[in-house]
Amino acid sequence: MRTTLLILLTMLMAVSGFAQDRIKIEKLDDLPRYTYNVDGKATDFVVDREAVLELAMQVKRDILDDLDTYEIEDPTTLKNYYTDLGTIALIEKDWDTYLKYLEMRKEIEDKEASRLTSGMFMQSFITAIRSGDDIGPVLRRELTQRVNALPYDIVQDDIKSTKGTAEIITSNLIMGSLDASVQPVLDGADGEISKDIATGLLGAYTTISYFVPQKEIVAEVYKAYLDANATEKEDIWADRDFELPPGQDVEPVVIGIWDSGVDTDIYSRTNQIWVNENEIPNNGKDDDNNGFIDDVHGIAFDLHANKTTEMLYPIGDVEADRPRLQSLTKGLMDLQANIDSEEATALRAEIGKLEQKDVQTFIEDISKYGNYSHGTHVSGIAAKGNPYIKILGCRLTFGYTMIPEVPTIEQARKDSAMYWEVIDYFKQNDVRVVNMSWGGSVAGIESALEQNNAGGTPEERKELAREIFEIGKAGLLQAMTSAPEILFVTSAGNSDNNVDFEEFLPSSFRLPNIISIGAVDQAGEETSFTSFGKVDVY
Repeated sequence: MRTTLLILLTMLMAVSGFAQDRIKIEKLDDLPRYTYNVDGKATDFVVDREAVLELAMQVKRDILDDLDTYEIEDPTTLKNYYTDLGTIALIEKDWDTYLKYLEMRKEIEDKEASRLTSGMFMQSFITAIRSGDDIGPVLRRELTQRVNALPYDIVQDDIKSTKGTAEIITSNLIMGSLDASVQPVLDGADGEISKDIATGLLGAYTTISYFVPQKEIVAEVYKAYLDANATEKEDIWADRDFELPPGQDVEPVVIGIWDSGVDTDIYSRTNQIWVNENEIPNNGKDDDNNGFIDDVHGIAFDLHANKTTEMLYPIGDVEADRPRLQSLTKGLMDLQANIDSEEATALRAEIGKLEQKDVQTFIEDISKYGNYSHGTHVSGIAAKGNPYIKILGCRLTFGYTMIPEVPTIEQARKDSAMYWEVIDYFKQNDVRVVNMSWGGSVAGIESALEQNNAGGTPEERKELAREIFEIGKAGLLQAMTSAPEILFVTSAGNSDNNVDFEEFLPSSFRLPNIISIGAVDQAGEETSFTSFGKVDVY
């Protein structure tokens, strides 16, 4: 008896010791890297269930090992793990395990709308499968019952977004995206991929297998719900609008819009544009010897941090391209907002007939227009109700291709130098506030390295990504620190993640002259996509 007791005590101590020895993860970059191999074409792989299942078992092993080995407190990371494990359960057709991980994900979901709507389609689909009857009618009935039970004022935005997705998603769209973004990685690395790409492939398989065949039912059920509850959320912002009366004897305030570029003609017409009186427009000279040519309304840098005189991102033949790209972009936003506009109808039609080979061009065109328009849109928000604002534009160029440019130490140093030049320019021209609706992370750099088959082994790639990240981080942080008289206003991010844990900059910076802004809707409620963590204002 005594021997048995000693054995039990020893076992309990071992278990207790194991639990205490779990390694605490302080940031996303601390987690281990895993690689897998996928042969051939990505588009062939995602329709081969046996190949997908084999990969899924490898990913499952590594995720479970992480959960056993590491103490992970970040809810986004845990939700991603549970989502991936749920996806794998769907591939296995292990419905109970999927439902288990769905509940685990919901238990740590802080955003009520996401908690209420997560997994609703698959729950209904599983009920339909288990019924033994024709899937379509049962799925429609179950999904209708579930969605009708939801509080409209809380979930309407999520339902609108999912309906919009259901209306445009196609197998061609998914396959074309894989061709453009995954196949080059497979080709360049002899089939070796990271866990992020692997889980993306698993997700593509389940979307093609389960969601796409039933998308019409989803769109119809959600449309009926939205039509039956067609009331707008309370708009809290009208009462908060504040307009300064024009014609007052006040000092104008210079606001920097550090973004993708500003259409200065628009704000020239409203007399809300900053003007460098010491520069002669369009003469190709640096008249005031400040290092910038023709900087009449601000400065601009291209993708490689080289100075340029183009304040707007070039989209080719503007007159020919802009109307089409603007229509596509508006159509996409309208679909997500459940607005049945002409542009939304045209977008549905265009995507519906889109061939796999044309997907990359289609997506990159919309991304390109986003670069062209974003800074001007942001400027309009800053200028509203303030006739005394003077917008000083600074164009920071972002990539638009599905395979980004390869990050390098040399480019990071150029970017760092650019940050100093930009903020020095702001200081020299008495800028009081700078809007920065952009950011980056070490994970983003590491992903771009992999997409370009650069950086060596996964561990070498991790180290290189960290080195590149720290160069840019130091340059931006030090430059912002050097300008205590300027208030920097930055977006928290749109990735539903913790900006501290994922080291997102500049929103994770802790400086007295920076505030990080989270996204809310018209009722003042957190959006499903807004990032969190070091966020000062919602």
